[in-house]
Amino acid sequence: MKSIPTRTLQIIAGVVVVVGILLLALGGILRPVIGVVMDPFIAAQRWLSDRVISVVDFFTLPRDVTNLLQRNVTLENEISSLQSQVIQLEGQLNEAKVLYALLDFARARPQNQYLASAVIGRDPSPFLHYIIIDHGSDDGIRYGMPVVTQQGLVGRVDAVTASASRVQLIADPGSVINVRMQSLKREGQLTGSITGDISLINIPQDVVVNPGEILLTSGLGGNYPPDVLIGQVTSVIKKENELFQIASVQPIVNFSTLRAVLIITNFKSIDISPLIPSPAP
Repeated sequence: MKSIPTRTLQIIAGVVVVVGILLLALGGILRPVIGVVMDPFIAAQRWLSDRVISVVDFFTLPRDVTNLLQRNVTLENEISSLQSQVIQLEGQLNEAKVLYALLDFARARPQNQYLASAVIGRDPSPFLHYIIIDHGSDDGIRYGMPVVTQQGLVGRVDAVTASASRVQLIADPGSVINVRMQSLKREGQLTGSITGDISLINIPQDVVVNPGEILLTSGLGGNYPPDVLIGQVTSVIKKENELFQIASVQPIVNFSTLRAVLIITNFKSIDISPLIPSPAP
């Protein structure tokens, strides 16, 4: 019988050992041993990887930070530009809403002719209440023309230049308006004050005026067209020794937020100042 060569035996033994190791590994028996053997290699690989990353960051991070800072500045500029555009669009939208409201008001009252005008200034005096609008005599604006909004009465044109006009608000101390109380069918006079408060005067003592009473222009006096909404009564002061009552009035128009108005261009005020008789011939 022939003997098996030594090298063949070594190969067979190696195969058996490898197969045995594989079977033991698959069975989980060698897992602790493999972990102990591989841990030093894994730790060495982690250490080497950290050092490589640190070296790469050392050379590349400054450039990346600079790029990020530049990008951040660019984005901030874009955000600022977009915010400015949003503000402009919101302003245009608000102006469009005001103009559409004025247009609706004008369409609802076709008997009058209107000219829309923007408010471009206010009187700086704390004792006077005027606004400045951007239309004047070149646009057909004349002294005494009534000024309104879609809400109600604003005042009337008090002074005119070629390209601008000054409007006396109904809250001005020099403003006197003949008004009508809507539910009572009675007349009175509306006056302003240096504080901007508006009062209804010349109310007979026998007239019962309640808060909430609506006030409209009466048309008497020839300075304003009739039936333009002014505001409503908020409180009444009645003294027994006085001939007339006085009522505080809340105007329907907020003068501090006025941005655009309508001028009634076809209304002509009438001068009804007392006539002086001509001397006898």
